[in-house]
Amino acid sequence: MQIFDWIVLALALGGVVVYGMWRSRNIDSSENFLAGKRDLPWWSIGLSIMATQASAITFLSTPGQGFSDGMQFVQFYFGMPIAMVFLAVFVLPVYYKLRVTTAYEYLEQRFDLRMRMLTAILFLIQRGVATAISIYAPGIILSVVLGWNLAFTNFLMTVFVVLYTTTGGSVAVSRTQELQMGIILSSLVLAFFLVLFQLPDGVGLVEAWQIAGVTGKTQVIDWSFDWADRYNVWSGILGATFLFLSYFGTDQSQVGRYLSGKSLKESRVGLLFNGIIKVPMQFLVLAVGVMVFVFYQFNAPPLHFNQVHRDKVEHSAQASEFKQLETRDEALFAQKQTILSGITTEMQRGNTTIPAEAQEQLKQIERQRNELRAAAEILIKKADPGVDAKDKDYVFINFILEHIPTGLVGLMLAMIFCASWGSTASQLSALTATSVSDIYRRSIVTDRDDTHYFRVSRWFTVGWGIIIVVFATYADLFDNLIQAVNMVGSIFYGTILGIFFTAFFLKTVQGKAVFQAAVITQIIIIYLFFFVNKDAYLWYNPLGCGLVMGTGWILQQFQNR
Repeated sequence: MQIFDWIVLALALGGVVVYGMWRSRNIDSSENFLAGKRDLPWWSIGLSIMATQASAITFLSTPGQGFSDGMQFVQFYFGMPIAMVFLAVFVLPVYYKLRVTTAYEYLEQRFDLRMRMLTAILFLIQRGVATAISIYAPGIILSVVLGWNLAFTNFLMTVFVVLYTTTGGSVAVSRTQELQMGIILSSLVLAFFLVLFQLPDGVGLVEAWQIAGVTGKTQVIDWSFDWADRYNVWSGILGATFLFLSYFGTDQSQVGRYLSGKSLKESRVGLLFNGIIKVPMQFLVLAVGVMVFVFYQFNAPPLHFNQVHRDKVEHSAQASEFKQLETRDEALFAQKQTILSGITTEMQRGNTTIPAEAQEQLKQIERQRNELRAAAEILIKKADPGVDAKDKDYVFINFILEHIPTGLVGLMLAMIFCASWGSTASQLSALTATSVSDIYRRSIVTDRDDTHYFRVSRWFTVGWGIIIVVFATYADLFDNLIQAVNMVGSIFYGTILGIFFTAFFLKTVQGKAVFQAAVITQIIIIYLFFFVNKDAYLWYNPLGCGLVMGTGWILQQFQNR
Protein backbone atom coordinates (compact mmCIF):
# COMPACT_ATOMS: atom_id res chain seq x y z
CA MET A 1 0.00 0.00 0.00
CA GLN A 2 1.14 3.53 -0.83
CA ILE A 3 0.98 6.56 1.47
CA PHE A 4 -2.05 7.91 -0.37
CA ASP A 5 -3.93 4.66 0.35
CA TRP A 6 -3.21 5.06 4.06
CA ILE A 7 -4.49 8.64 3.96
CA VAL A 8 -7.75 7.58 2.27
CA LEU A 9 -8.20 4.71 4.74
CA ALA A 10 -7.48 6.89 7.79
CA LEU A 11 -9.80 9.68 6.65
CA ALA A 12 -12.68 7.29 5.92
CA LEU A 13 -12.41 5.37 9.19
CA GLY A 14 -11.64 8.44 11.29
CA GLY A 15 -14.64 10.20 9.80
CA VAL A 16 -16.91 7.31 10.80
CA VAL A 17 -15.72 7.38 14.42
CA VAL A 18 -16.00 11.17 14.76
CA TYR A 19 -19.39 11.24 13.02
CA GLY A 20 -20.78 8.56 15.32
CA MET A 21 -19.58 10.31 18.48
CA TRP A 22 -20.91 13.68 17.29
CA ARG A 23 -24.38 12.41 16.27
CA SER A 24 -24.87 10.67 19.64
CA ARG A 25 -23.39 13.34 21.92
CA ASN A 26 -26.70 14.03 23.74
CA ILE A 27 -27.44 10.48 24.94
CA ASP A 28 -28.06 10.66 28.71
CA SER A 29 -30.34 7.76 29.71
CA SER A 30 -30.19 3.97 29.67
CA GLU A 31 -33.31 3.70 27.47
CA ASN A 32 -31.82 5.95 24.77
CA PHE A 33 -28.49 4.14 25.05
CA LEU A 34 -29.99 0.66 24.71
CA ALA A 35 -32.95 1.28 22.39
CA GLY A 36 -32.18 4.60 20.70
CA LYS A 37 -34.51 7.59 20.56
CA ARG A 38 -37.06 5.72 18.41
CA ASP A 39 -37.03 8.46 15.79
CA LEU A 40 -35.47 6.86 12.69
CA PRO A 41 -37.11 7.15 9.24
CA TRP A 42 -37.63 4.07 7.06
CA TRP A 43 -34.57 4.60 4.88
CA SER A 44 -32.29 4.89 7.90
CA ILE A 45 -33.84 1.73 9.36
CA GLY A 46 -33.33 -0.12 6.08
CA LEU A 47 -29.68 0.94 5.80
CA SER A 48 -29.08 0.06 9.44
CA ILE A 49 -30.58 -3.41 8.98
CA MET A 50 -28.45 -3.98 5.88
CA ALA A 51 -25.28 -2.75 7.58
CA THR A 52 -25.90 -5.03 10.56
CA GLN A 53 -26.11 -8.10 8.36
CA ALA A 54 -23.51 -7.03 5.77
CA SER A 55 -20.39 -7.51 7.86
CA ALA A 56 -16.83 -7.50 6.54
CA ILE A 57 -17.36 -11.20 5.94
CA THR A 58 -19.88 -10.30 3.21
CA PHE A 59 -17.33 -8.26 1.26
CA LEU A 60 -14.32 -10.42 2.09
CA SER A 61 -15.72 -13.94 1.83
CA THR A 62 -18.62 -13.66 -0.64
CA PRO A 63 -16.45 -12.58 -3.63
CA GLY A 64 -14.26 -15.59 -2.83
CA GLN A 65 -17.41 -17.71 -2.84
CA GLY A 66 -18.29 -16.32 -6.27
CA PHE A 67 -14.74 -16.92 -7.51
CA SER A 68 -14.71 -20.55 -6.37
CA ASP A 69 -18.32 -21.72 -6.68
CA GLY A 70 -20.06 -19.14 -8.85
CA MET A 71 -23.41 -17.44 -8.37
CA GLN A 72 -25.37 -20.25 -6.68
CA PHE A 73 -24.82 -18.84 -3.19
CA VAL A 74 -27.34 -16.09 -4.05
CA GLN A 75 -30.07 -18.74 -3.66
CA PHE A 76 -29.40 -18.54 0.07
CA TYR A 77 -31.13 -15.12 0.05
CA PHE A 78 -34.26 -16.10 -1.88
CA GLY A 79 -36.17 -16.58 1.35
CA MET A 80 -35.43 -13.09 2.66
CA PRO A 81 -38.32 -11.21 0.99
CA ILE A 82 -40.72 -13.88 2.29
CA ALA A 83 -39.35 -13.49 5.81
CA MET A 84 -39.52 -9.69 5.67
CA VAL A 85 -43.20 -9.69 4.64
CA PHE A 86 -44.07 -12.19 7.38
CA LEU A 87 -42.28 -10.18 10.08
CA ALA A 88 -43.79 -6.88 8.93
CA VAL A 89 -47.31 -8.32 9.10
CA PHE A 90 -47.21 -10.54 12.20
CA VAL A 91 -44.23 -9.69 14.43
CA LEU A 92 -43.64 -5.94 14.33
CA PRO A 93 -47.11 -5.02 15.60
CA VAL A 94 -46.55 -7.17 18.71
CA TYR A 95 -43.22 -5.53 19.52
CA TYR A 96 -44.57 -2.01 18.94
CA LYS A 97 -47.67 -2.64 21.01
CA LEU A 98 -45.58 -3.76 24.00
CA ARG A 99 -42.86 -1.11 23.40
CA VAL A 100 -40.11 -3.52 24.41
CA THR A 101 -36.38 -2.77 24.59
CA THR A 102 -35.42 -6.31 23.59
CA ALA A 103 -37.33 -9.08 21.86
CA TYR A 104 -36.98 -11.32 24.90
CA GLU A 105 -39.08 -9.06 27.14
CA TYR A 106 -42.11 -10.30 25.23
CA LEU A 107 -41.37 -13.91 26.24
CA GLU A 108 -41.64 -13.09 29.93
CA GLN A 109 -45.05 -11.50 29.39
CA ARG A 110 -46.20 -14.46 27.28
CA PHE A 111 -44.58 -17.28 29.30
CA ASP A 112 -42.41 -16.53 32.34
CA LEU A 113 -39.05 -15.16 33.44
CA ARG A 114 -37.39 -18.55 32.87
CA MET A 115 -38.18 -18.45 29.14
CA ARG A 116 -36.92 -14.89 28.85
CA MET A 117 -33.63 -15.89 30.49
CA LEU A 118 -33.16 -19.07 28.42
CA THR A 119 -33.73 -17.35 25.11
CA ALA A 120 -31.53 -14.40 26.08
CA ILE A 121 -28.69 -16.76 27.03
CA LEU A 122 -28.99 -18.70 23.76
CA PHE A 123 -28.81 -15.40 21.91
CA LEU A 124 -25.76 -14.21 23.87
CA ILE A 125 -23.88 -17.44 23.11
CA GLN A 126 -24.47 -17.55 19.36
CA ARG A 127 -24.22 -13.80 18.81
CA GLY A 128 -21.01 -13.54 20.86
CA VAL A 129 -19.39 -16.23 18.69
CA ALA A 130 -20.65 -14.68 15.45
CA THR A 131 -19.38 -11.24 16.49
CA ALA A 132 -15.95 -12.66 17.19
CA ILE A 133 -15.87 -14.11 13.67
CA SER A 134 -16.91 -10.69 12.31
CA ILE A 135 -13.89 -9.14 14.03
CA TYR A 136 -11.59 -11.99 13.05
CA ALA A 137 -12.24 -11.59 9.31
CA PRO A 138 -10.86 -8.06 8.80
CA GLY A 139 -8.27 -8.76 11.49
CA ILE A 140 -6.77 -11.43 9.24
CA ILE A 141 -6.63 -8.99 6.33
CA LEU A 142 -4.89 -6.24 8.24
CA SER A 143 -2.46 -8.60 9.94
CA VAL A 144 -1.48 -10.09 6.57
CA VAL A 145 -1.22 -6.70 4.85
CA LEU A 146 0.79 -5.02 7.60
CA GLY A 147 2.57 -8.02 9.05
CA TRP A 148 1.13 -7.24 12.49
CA ASN A 149 0.38 -9.70 15.26
CA LEU A 150 -3.21 -10.98 14.91
CA ALA A 151 -4.05 -10.38 18.58
CA PHE A 152 -2.89 -6.76 18.35
CA THR A 153 -4.80 -6.29 15.09
CA ASN A 154 -8.03 -7.62 16.62
CA PHE A 155 -7.55 -5.32 19.61
CA LEU A 156 -6.98 -2.29 17.37
CA MET A 157 -10.06 -3.09 15.28
CA THR A 158 -12.31 -3.49 18.31
CA VAL A 159 -11.13 -0.42 20.22
CA PHE A 160 -12.61 2.03 17.72
CA VAL A 161 -15.94 0.20 17.53
CA VAL A 162 -16.18 0.11 21.32
CA LEU A 163 -15.23 3.80 21.46
CA TYR A 164 -18.18 5.20 19.55
CA THR A 165 -20.61 2.46 20.64
CA THR A 166 -19.80 3.16 24.31
CA THR A 167 -20.24 6.88 23.70
CA GLY A 168 -23.63 6.82 21.99
CA GLY A 169 -25.06 3.33 22.20
CA SER A 170 -27.82 2.43 19.75
CA VAL A 171 -28.03 5.98 18.36
CA ALA A 172 -24.33 6.00 17.44
CA VAL A 173 -24.72 2.60 15.79
CA SER A 174 -27.65 3.66 13.59
CA ARG A 175 -26.18 7.01 12.56
CA THR A 176 -22.73 5.66 11.67
CA GLN A 177 -24.32 2.87 9.64
CA GLU A 178 -25.86 5.45 7.29
CA LEU A 179 -22.38 6.72 6.44
CA GLN A 180 -20.88 3.24 6.36
CA MET A 181 -23.44 1.90 3.90
CA GLY A 182 -22.77 4.86 1.62
CA ILE A 183 -19.07 3.94 1.55
CA ILE A 184 -19.83 0.24 1.15
CA LEU A 185 -22.32 0.49 -1.74
CA SER A 186 -20.27 3.01 -3.73
CA SER A 187 -17.09 0.95 -3.24
CA LEU A 188 -18.87 -2.23 -4.28
CA VAL A 189 -20.07 -0.75 -7.57
CA LEU A 190 -16.61 0.73 -8.15
CA ALA A 191 -14.97 -2.66 -7.54
CA PHE A 192 -17.18 -4.29 -10.17
CA PHE A 193 -16.25 -1.76 -12.84
CA LEU A 194 -12.58 -1.76 -11.87
CA VAL A 195 -12.44 -5.48 -12.64
CA LEU A 196 -14.40 -5.03 -15.87
CA PHE A 197 -12.16 -2.21 -17.14
CA GLN A 198 -9.02 -4.31 -16.64
CA LEU A 199 -10.16 -7.10 -18.96
CA PRO A 200 -8.63 -7.31 -22.46
CA ASP A 201 -9.95 -5.25 -25.36
CA GLY A 202 -13.05 -6.79 -26.84
CA VAL A 203 -14.03 -8.53 -23.60
CA GLY A 204 -16.92 -6.59 -22.11
CA LEU A 205 -19.52 -7.61 -19.58
CA VAL A 206 -21.40 -9.95 -21.94
CA GLU A 207 -18.23 -11.65 -23.14
CA ALA A 208 -16.83 -11.96 -19.61
CA TRP A 209 -20.09 -13.53 -18.42
CA GLN A 210 -19.93 -16.06 -21.27
CA ILE A 211 -16.37 -17.03 -20.37
CA ALA A 212 -17.35 -17.47 -16.73
CA GLY A 213 -20.38 -19.50 -17.80
CA VAL A 214 -18.18 -22.10 -19.49
CA THR A 215 -17.16 -23.45 -16.08
CA GLY A 216 -20.61 -23.02 -14.53
CA LYS A 217 -19.81 -19.87 -12.55
CA THR A 218 -22.89 -18.01 -13.81
CA GLN A 219 -25.46 -20.66 -12.92
CA VAL A 220 -27.82 -19.06 -10.38
CA ILE A 221 -30.60 -21.63 -9.90
CA ASP A 222 -30.09 -25.22 -8.87
CA TRP A 223 -33.42 -27.08 -8.88
CA SER A 224 -31.99 -30.38 -7.63
CA PHE A 225 -32.96 -31.47 -4.12
CA ASP A 226 -30.23 -32.83 -1.85
CA TRP A 227 -30.13 -32.62 1.95
CA ALA A 228 -26.32 -32.49 1.86
CA ASP A 229 -26.24 -29.67 -0.72
CA ARG A 230 -25.75 -26.39 1.10
CA TYR A 231 -27.18 -24.14 -1.60
CA ASN A 232 -30.06 -24.93 -3.93
CA VAL A 233 -33.38 -23.23 -4.56
CA TRP A 234 -35.15 -25.43 -1.99
CA SER A 235 -32.72 -24.80 0.87
CA GLY A 236 -32.80 -21.08 -0.03
CA ILE A 237 -36.59 -20.69 -0.09
CA LEU A 238 -37.47 -23.14 2.67
CA GLY A 239 -34.46 -23.55 4.97
CA ALA A 240 -33.06 -20.03 4.73
CA THR A 241 -36.50 -18.45 5.19
CA PHE A 242 -36.61 -19.86 8.71
CA LEU A 243 -33.06 -18.67 9.34
CA PHE A 244 -34.04 -15.14 8.28
CA LEU A 245 -37.27 -15.26 10.29
CA SER A 246 -35.26 -16.08 13.38
CA TYR A 247 -32.39 -13.69 12.65
CA PHE A 248 -34.51 -10.66 11.79
CA GLY A 249 -37.44 -11.49 14.06
CA THR A 250 -35.74 -12.68 17.26
CA ASP A 251 -32.07 -11.64 17.12
CA GLN A 252 -31.67 -8.46 19.15
CA SER A 253 -28.94 -7.15 16.85
CA GLN A 254 -31.67 -6.76 14.18
CA VAL A 255 -34.73 -6.24 16.38
CA GLY A 256 -32.96 -3.29 18.00
CA ARG A 257 -32.48 -1.70 14.57
CA TYR A 258 -36.14 -1.53 13.58
CA LEU A 259 -37.44 -0.85 17.09
CA SER A 260 -35.63 2.49 16.77
CA GLY A 261 -38.10 3.59 14.09
CA LYS A 262 -40.39 6.53 14.71
CA SER A 263 -43.50 4.49 13.90
CA LEU A 264 -44.71 1.02 13.03
CA LYS A 265 -45.15 2.10 9.41
CA GLU A 266 -41.56 3.38 9.12
CA SER A 267 -40.19 0.13 10.58
CA ARG A 268 -42.30 -1.97 8.23
CA VAL A 269 -41.13 -0.06 5.17
CA GLY A 270 -37.52 -0.31 6.40
CA LEU A 271 -37.81 -4.09 6.71
CA LEU A 272 -39.41 -4.45 3.28
CA PHE A 273 -36.74 -2.16 1.78
CA ASN A 274 -34.08 -4.52 3.13
CA GLY A 275 -35.90 -7.55 1.72
CA ILE A 276 -36.09 -5.99 -1.74
CA ILE A 277 -32.53 -4.64 -1.92
CA LYS A 278 -30.61 -7.46 -0.23
CA VAL A 279 -30.91 -10.04 -3.03
CA PRO A 280 -29.62 -7.68 -5.78
CA MET A 281 -26.82 -6.53 -3.47
CA GLN A 282 -25.67 -10.10 -2.82
CA PHE A 283 -25.95 -10.81 -6.54
CA LEU A 284 -23.60 -7.88 -7.15
CA VAL A 285 -21.11 -9.04 -4.49
CA LEU A 286 -21.01 -12.54 -5.99
CA ALA A 287 -20.75 -11.05 -9.49
CA VAL A 288 -17.63 -9.18 -8.38
CA GLY A 289 -16.13 -12.55 -7.44
CA VAL A 290 -17.11 -14.03 -10.79
CA MET A 291 -15.54 -11.07 -12.60
CA VAL A 292 -12.35 -11.55 -10.57
CA PHE A 293 -12.41 -15.16 -11.78
CA VAL A 294 -12.59 -13.91 -15.40
CA PHE A 295 -9.79 -11.42 -14.70
CA TYR A 296 -7.54 -14.27 -13.58
CA GLN A 297 -8.28 -16.13 -16.80
CA PHE A 298 -6.22 -13.49 -18.57
CA ASN A 299 -3.81 -12.59 -15.74
CA ALA A 300 -1.73 -15.26 -14.01
CA PRO A 301 -3.16 -15.96 -10.54
CA PRO A 302 -1.14 -17.41 -7.68
CA LEU A 303 -1.61 -21.12 -7.10
CA HIS A 304 -2.65 -20.27 -3.54
CA PHE A 305 -3.98 -16.82 -2.58
CA ASN A 306 -2.75 -16.66 1.03
CA GLN A 307 0.77 -15.20 0.97
CA VAL A 308 1.47 -16.27 4.56
CA HIS A 309 0.72 -19.89 3.70
CA ARG A 310 2.88 -19.69 0.59
CA ASP A 311 5.80 -18.31 2.57
CA LYS A 312 5.56 -21.11 5.12
CA VAL A 313 5.47 -23.92 2.58
CA GLU A 314 8.29 -22.35 0.55
CA HIS A 315 10.52 -22.55 3.65
CA SER A 316 9.57 -26.11 4.52
CA ALA A 317 10.44 -29.64 3.44
CA GLN A 318 7.55 -29.43 0.95
CA ALA A 319 9.08 -26.47 -0.93
CA SER A 320 10.24 -28.45 -3.97
CA GLU A 321 6.87 -30.22 -4.35
CA PHE A 322 5.07 -26.90 -4.09
CA LYS A 323 7.36 -25.40 -6.74
CA GLN A 324 6.55 -28.30 -9.08
CA LEU A 325 2.85 -27.62 -8.63
CA GLU A 326 3.40 -23.93 -9.44
CA THR A 327 5.34 -24.88 -12.59
CA ARG A 328 2.50 -27.12 -13.76
CA ASP A 329 0.02 -24.34 -12.96
CA GLU A 330 2.02 -21.91 -15.11
CA ALA A 331 1.96 -24.40 -17.97
CA LEU A 332 -1.83 -24.71 -17.69
CA PHE A 333 -2.16 -20.93 -17.71
CA ALA A 334 -0.11 -20.76 -20.92
CA GLN A 335 -2.39 -23.34 -22.55
CA LYS A 336 -5.41 -21.36 -21.46
CA GLN A 337 -4.03 -18.17 -23.02
CA THR A 338 -3.77 -19.87 -26.40
CA ILE A 339 -7.41 -20.91 -26.24
CA LEU A 340 -8.62 -17.55 -24.91
CA SER A 341 -6.66 -15.70 -27.59
CA GLY A 342 -8.71 -17.42 -30.25
CA ILE A 343 -11.95 -16.81 -28.35
CA THR A 344 -11.29 -13.09 -27.86
CA THR A 345 -10.32 -12.69 -31.51
CA GLU A 346 -13.67 -14.13 -32.53
CA MET A 347 -15.46 -11.93 -30.00
CA GLN A 348 -13.78 -8.83 -31.44
CA ARG A 349 -15.16 -9.88 -34.84
CA GLY A 350 -18.67 -10.00 -33.36
CA ASN A 351 -18.94 -13.77 -32.87
CA THR A 352 -20.10 -14.10 -29.26
CA THR A 353 -20.57 -17.89 -29.29
CA ILE A 354 -17.71 -19.85 -27.76
CA PRO A 355 -17.06 -23.05 -29.78
CA ALA A 356 -17.92 -26.30 -28.01
CA GLU A 357 -14.36 -27.59 -28.41
CA ALA A 358 -12.91 -24.49 -26.75
CA GLN A 359 -15.45 -24.74 -23.95
CA GLU A 360 -14.45 -28.34 -23.24
CA GLN A 361 -10.77 -27.41 -23.26
CA LEU A 362 -11.34 -24.58 -20.76
CA LYS A 363 -13.36 -26.90 -18.50
CA GLN A 364 -10.59 -29.48 -18.57
CA ILE A 365 -7.94 -26.89 -17.71
CA GLU A 366 -10.07 -25.57 -14.85
CA ARG A 367 -10.52 -29.09 -13.47
CA GLN A 368 -6.77 -29.68 -13.62
CA ARG A 369 -6.09 -26.37 -11.91
CA ASN A 370 -8.53 -27.19 -9.12
CA GLU A 371 -6.67 -30.47 -8.62
CA LEU A 372 -3.38 -28.55 -8.36
CA ARG A 373 -4.89 -26.14 -5.83
CA ALA A 374 -6.17 -29.07 -3.76
CA ALA A 375 -2.70 -30.64 -3.85
CA ALA A 376 -1.20 -27.31 -2.77
CA GLU A 377 -3.53 -27.22 0.24
CA ILE A 378 -2.35 -30.69 1.25
CA LEU A 379 1.29 -29.51 1.15
CA ILE A 380 0.41 -26.43 3.19
CA LYS A 381 -1.20 -28.65 5.83
CA LYS A 382 1.94 -30.80 5.92
CA ALA A 383 4.12 -27.71 6.33
CA ASP A 384 1.93 -26.35 9.13
CA PRO A 385 -0.62 -28.88 10.45
CA GLY A 386 -2.26 -26.24 12.65
CA VAL A 387 -3.59 -24.07 9.80
CA ASP A 388 -6.70 -24.29 7.67
CA ALA A 389 -5.31 -24.27 4.13
CA LYS A 390 -8.45 -22.90 2.43
CA ASP A 391 -7.86 -19.59 0.65
CA LYS A 392 -11.30 -18.48 -0.63
CA ASP A 393 -11.36 -15.55 1.76
CA TYR A 394 -8.07 -14.19 0.40
CA VAL A 395 -9.03 -14.03 -3.29
CA PHE A 396 -10.64 -10.58 -3.29
CA ILE A 397 -8.12 -8.94 -0.98
CA ASN A 398 -5.30 -10.32 -3.14
CA PHE A 399 -6.89 -8.72 -6.19
CA ILE A 400 -7.33 -5.41 -4.35
CA LEU A 401 -3.73 -5.22 -3.19
CA GLU A 402 -2.16 -6.38 -6.44
CA HIS A 403 -4.31 -4.94 -9.22
CA ILE A 404 -6.24 -1.85 -8.08
CA PRO A 405 -4.80 1.67 -8.60
CA THR A 406 -3.25 3.62 -5.73
CA GLY A 407 -5.80 5.48 -3.61
CA LEU A 408 -8.61 3.15 -4.51
CA VAL A 409 -6.90 0.41 -2.49
CA GLY A 410 -7.46 2.51 0.62
CA LEU A 411 -11.12 2.99 -0.34
CA MET A 412 -11.63 -0.75 -0.86
CA LEU A 413 -10.10 -1.53 2.53
CA ALA A 414 -12.26 1.20 4.09
CA MET A 415 -15.30 -0.59 2.62
CA ILE A 416 -14.32 -3.84 4.34
CA PHE A 417 -13.58 -2.18 7.68
CA CYS A 418 -16.75 -0.07 7.58
CA ALA A 419 -18.71 -3.25 7.02
CA SER A 420 -16.97 -4.85 9.98
CA TRP A 421 -17.59 -1.87 12.26
CA GLY A 422 -21.23 -1.48 11.25
CA SER A 423 -22.05 -5.10 11.94
CA THR A 424 -19.92 -5.34 15.09
CA ALA A 425 -21.36 -2.14 16.57
CA SER A 426 -24.92 -3.46 16.16
CA GLN A 427 -23.97 -6.74 17.72
CA LEU A 428 -22.18 -5.06 20.63
CA SER A 429 -25.22 -2.88 21.20
CA ALA A 430 -27.49 -5.94 21.12
CA LEU A 431 -25.27 -7.95 23.46
CA THR A 432 -25.26 -5.03 25.89
CA ALA A 433 -29.02 -4.44 25.67
CA THR A 434 -29.77 -8.12 26.27
CA SER A 435 -27.25 -8.43 29.12
CA VAL A 436 -28.53 -5.33 30.91
CA SER A 437 -32.29 -5.46 30.21
CA ASP A 438 -32.93 -9.20 30.26
CA ILE A 439 -30.43 -10.39 32.86
CA TYR A 440 -28.69 -7.72 34.96
CA ARG A 441 -31.57 -5.27 35.46
CA ARG A 442 -34.26 -7.95 35.58
CA SER A 443 -32.67 -10.58 37.84
CA ILE A 444 -29.40 -9.39 39.40
CA VAL A 445 -29.66 -5.71 40.38
CA THR A 446 -33.31 -4.70 40.22
CA ASP A 447 -33.68 -1.58 42.36
CA ARG A 448 -31.15 1.06 41.21
CA ASP A 449 -31.77 4.37 39.47
CA ASP A 450 -31.36 4.99 35.75
CA THR A 451 -27.95 6.61 36.17
CA HIS A 452 -26.61 3.31 37.50
CA TYR A 453 -28.00 1.29 34.58
CA PHE A 454 -26.74 3.88 32.10
CA ARG A 455 -23.23 3.58 33.52
CA VAL A 456 -23.43 -0.22 33.70
CA SER A 457 -24.56 -0.36 30.05
CA ARG A 458 -21.37 1.34 28.97
CA TRP A 459 -19.27 -1.06 31.04
CA PHE A 460 -21.07 -4.04 29.55
CA THR A 461 -20.20 -2.72 26.07
CA VAL A 462 -16.54 -2.59 27.04
CA GLY A 463 -16.75 -6.04 28.64
CA TRP A 464 -18.28 -7.65 25.57
CA GLY A 465 -15.62 -5.97 23.43
CA ILE A 466 -12.91 -7.65 25.53
CA ILE A 467 -14.62 -11.05 25.33
CA ILE A 468 -14.97 -10.78 21.55
CA VAL A 469 -11.33 -9.83 21.06
CA VAL A 470 -10.13 -12.78 23.14
CA PHE A 471 -12.36 -15.23 21.30
CA ALA A 472 -11.43 -13.83 17.88
CA THR A 473 -7.73 -14.11 18.65
CA TYR A 474 -7.99 -17.84 19.24
CA ALA A 475 -10.51 -18.65 16.49
CA ASP A 476 -9.48 -20.76 13.49
CA LEU A 477 -10.19 -19.78 9.90
CA PHE A 478 -13.23 -21.72 8.74
CA ASP A 479 -13.66 -23.15 5.26
CA ASN A 480 -15.49 -19.95 4.40
CA LEU A 481 -16.22 -17.19 6.88
CA ILE A 482 -19.71 -16.28 5.72
CA GLN A 483 -20.70 -19.94 5.94
CA ALA A 484 -19.22 -20.07 9.44
CA VAL A 485 -21.53 -17.31 10.68
CA ASN A 486 -24.57 -18.97 9.12
CA MET A 487 -23.59 -22.33 10.60
CA VAL A 488 -23.21 -20.90 14.11
CA GLY A 489 -26.56 -19.16 13.79
CA SER A 490 -28.31 -22.28 12.51
CA ILE A 491 -27.35 -24.22 15.65
CA PHE A 492 -29.45 -21.87 17.80
CA TYR A 493 -31.83 -19.95 15.53
CA GLY A 494 -34.28 -22.81 14.95
CA THR A 495 -34.82 -23.27 18.68
CA ILE A 496 -35.17 -19.54 19.29
CA LEU A 497 -37.62 -19.14 16.41
CA GLY A 498 -39.63 -22.10 17.67
CA ILE A 499 -39.96 -20.42 21.07
CA PHE A 500 -41.23 -17.20 19.49
CA PHE A 501 -43.57 -18.97 17.05
CA THR A 502 -45.04 -20.93 19.95
CA ALA A 503 -45.59 -17.65 21.77
CA PHE A 504 -47.23 -16.05 18.73
CA PHE A 505 -49.34 -18.89 17.35
CA LEU A 506 -49.84 -21.65 19.98
CA LYS A 507 -51.73 -19.73 22.62
CA THR A 508 -52.53 -22.81 24.72
CA VAL A 509 -48.88 -23.81 25.25
CA GLN A 510 -47.42 -22.43 28.49
CA GLY A 511 -43.95 -21.71 29.83
CA LYS A 512 -43.07 -25.08 31.39
CA ALA A 513 -43.87 -27.08 28.25
CA VAL A 514 -42.05 -24.77 25.84
CA PHE A 515 -39.02 -24.58 28.16
CA GLN A 516 -38.71 -28.37 28.18
CA ALA A 517 -39.27 -28.52 24.41
CA ALA A 518 -36.58 -25.89 23.80
CA VAL A 519 -33.98 -27.75 25.89
CA ILE A 520 -34.76 -31.07 24.17
CA THR A 521 -34.64 -29.46 20.72
CA GLN A 522 -31.36 -27.68 21.34
CA ILE A 523 -29.69 -30.95 22.40
CA ILE A 524 -30.99 -32.69 19.26
CA ILE A 525 -29.81 -29.91 16.91
CA ILE A 526 -26.34 -29.79 18.48
CA TYR A 527 -26.05 -33.57 18.10
CA LEU A 528 -27.18 -33.49 14.45
CA PHE A 529 -24.81 -30.66 13.58
CA PHE A 530 -21.66 -32.04 15.19
CA PHE A 531 -22.20 -35.79 14.74
CA VAL A 532 -24.47 -36.28 11.70
CA ASN A 533 -24.21 -33.61 8.96
CA LYS A 534 -22.84 -30.06 9.08
CA ASP A 535 -23.64 -29.36 5.42
CA ALA A 536 -27.39 -29.63 6.03
CA TYR A 537 -27.25 -26.74 8.51
CA LEU A 538 -29.87 -24.60 6.73
CA TRP A 539 -32.45 -27.34 7.28
CA TYR A 540 -31.80 -27.27 11.04
CA ASN A 541 -33.63 -23.93 11.19
CA PRO A 542 -37.08 -25.24 10.17
CA LEU A 543 -36.36 -28.52 11.96
CA GLY A 544 -35.54 -26.76 15.25
CA CYS A 545 -38.56 -24.48 14.93
CA GLY A 546 -40.91 -27.39 14.20
CA LEU A 547 -39.48 -29.53 17.01
CA VAL A 548 -39.99 -26.81 19.62
CA MET A 549 -43.55 -26.13 18.51
CA GLY A 550 -44.55 -29.79 18.13
CA THR A 551 -42.83 -31.03 21.28
CA GLY A 552 -44.13 -28.09 23.28
CA TRP A 553 -47.71 -28.75 22.16
CA ILE A 554 -47.46 -32.47 23.01
CA LEU A 555 -45.93 -31.80 26.42
CA GLN A 556 -48.67 -29.28 27.15
CA GLN A 557 -51.34 -31.91 26.44
CA PHE A 558 -49.74 -34.30 28.94
CA GLN A 559 -49.46 -31.55 31.53
CA ASN A 560 -53.09 -30.61 31.04
CA ARG A 561 -54.15 -34.20 31.74
